[in-house]
Amino acid sequence: MTTQLTRSSSPDLDKLLGHAFPVLDDGFVRLVDYMGNDSSIVQAARVSYGDGTRKVSEDRALIRYLLRHQHTTPFEMCMLKLHVRVPMDTWRQWIRHRTASVNEYSTRYSIAIDRAQMTPANAWRQQALDNKQGSSGFFASDEGERFSAAEQELHRLSKQVYQQRLDAGVAREQARKDLPLSTYTEAFWQIDLHNLLHFLALRMDSHAQLEIRRYAETIGEKIVKQWVPATWEAFQDYRFGQMTLSRQEQELLALVVNGQTEMADAWCAKSGWVKHKEERRILSREAKEFAVKLASFGLTPPW
Repeated sequence: MTTQLTRSSSPDLDKLLGHAFPVLDDGFVRLVDYMGNDSSIVQAARVSYGDGTRKVSEDRALIRYLLRHQHTTPFEMCMLKLHVRVPMDTWRQWIRHRTASVNEYSTRYSIAIDRAQMTPANAWRQQALDNKQGSSGFFASDEGERFSAAEQELHRLSKQVYQQRLDAGVAREQARKDLPLSTYTEAFWQIDLHNLLHFLALRMDSHAQLEIRRYAETIGEKIVKQWVPATWEAFQDYRFGQMTLSRQEQELLALVVNGQTEMADAWCAKSGWVKHKEERRILSREAKEFAVKLASFGLTPPW
């Protein structure tokens, strides 16, 4: 018995094929190809064939149920292929997501891309004092101008040295070794929707580095939102906008909500969330993170 099948498509996404969305000063994200759509997720979940759909409202409810309860396999039925241009230091973070198929531009075979990310004078960020891997605030423009001028000179010199080596016949694989990490690279990046959503949840987060966050936001808002709108809505509600509470946080939250201040104080001391040393109160990282969560509910911590 032969069953007639039709290929799932997204008219909105078809219009974007080949379009390059600009990111940073010379980067981009270009949609190359895709497979599946929201209906493909529903079809896989119901293990049916052909159209396999009911009402749109029922499909939406099923997608939301799947994402809410972390049923991941149906989302693996959709694929996305992108062509990206990204600075090498940002690409180092990107490539850590090992759940994609990648083919990167090779500077062993080809001349390095003659572009490097430049930083405007008002965009130099200061090191965060409470986070070794993050930034907080910006330098004044006059200081930023000095940094940008030095950056421009460094780029000029590195390009000059690189070209001199090539002209002298130095092997490309060795001539490239002193290029700055701000040099742009390009790659084809293919990933299924389940792993793409995981990538976006991490890299769109406010704690992610600004540069890779810009790429993630572009992929999410400009491409995924158009491709699988029901999934994107559920992702915003249940993954990206979610708040998790550990067992300890649930215990303390119950005490706070019920106004059991003394018991909450004792709980914090026993759990090591709050310590007192020489009349100075020391909060653990868990306590600080929990205080932020409480603030979203209009509640104050018990310390």
